[in-house]
Amino acid sequence: MLDNVNFGVSQGEFIALMGPSGSGKSTLLNLVAGLDRPTSGGIVFDGTELVRKDEADLARFRRSHVGFVFQFFHLLNNLTVFDNVLIAAEIAGAPEVSSRVRAQQLLNELGIASKARQYPAKLSGGERQRVAIARALINRPAVLLADEPTGALDSHTGEQVMELLAGFNRRGQTILLATHDAELAHRYSRRVISLRDGRLTADSGVKMRESGEAG
Repeated sequence: MLDNVNFGVSQGEFIALMGPSGSGKSTLLNLVAGLDRPTSGGIVFDGTELVRKDEADLARFRRSHVGFVFQFFHLLNNLTVFDNVLIAAEIAGAPEVSSRVRAQQLLNELGIASKARQYPAKLSGGERQRVAIARALINRPAVLLADEPTGALDSHTGEQVMELLAGFNRRGQTILLATHDAELAHRYSRRVISLRDGRLTADSGVKMRESGEAG
C-alpha cells in the first residue's frame, strides 16, 4: 500500500525506485502502468488522468505507451525469441513489416540476433532478460517500467542488463526502475527515489533541483 506518494517524471529520465521488499515499488509501477487503480489521488500521464480511463482504454494505453520488464522474464516458452518480441507489436496492431524490422533491430542491438530462432528454455537468464527488454521496447513506449530486472540474475549479468538499459536511456528512453540494490540504483540511474512502508522517504531529484536553484 502506498501513502501520499507524489512525484513527477520528465521525458528522458532514468529513475530508480529503491527500497526493501514490501516498500511499494512494484505497486507503484503497476499504478503507473494502469494495472492497478489508486483508492485515492490520481496518476497523470502526458496530461491524461489514468484514473478516468475504463479498462479497455487502459489496455490501449499500455500497448501504446508503456513497456514492462519483469524480474522473471515472463516469456512464452512455445514461441521463438523473435516471436516473443514480435507478439507485443501484433497485440498492439502495429504493421507487420515494420514490426519485423524493429524486432530484428532490437535483437541486433541487444546482442542476441543469433538466438532469434531459439526457444526461451535454451537461453541463459541474461539472454532471456534481453529478449524481455526487446519485447518491452518494440512499440517504442514513452516509458519503460522495469521491476527488479536484475533480481533473477548473477551480479555480472545484472550489470550487463543495467548497462543496456542505461544505453537506451542515453538515446532518450524514459525508464522507471524498481530495485532493492542500492549500488545499482546509484550507479546507473540519474535519480533515486526511496520508498519505505509505502511512503516516499527521499528523492535525489528534489536535492538536485534545490541545488540548482541555490546556485
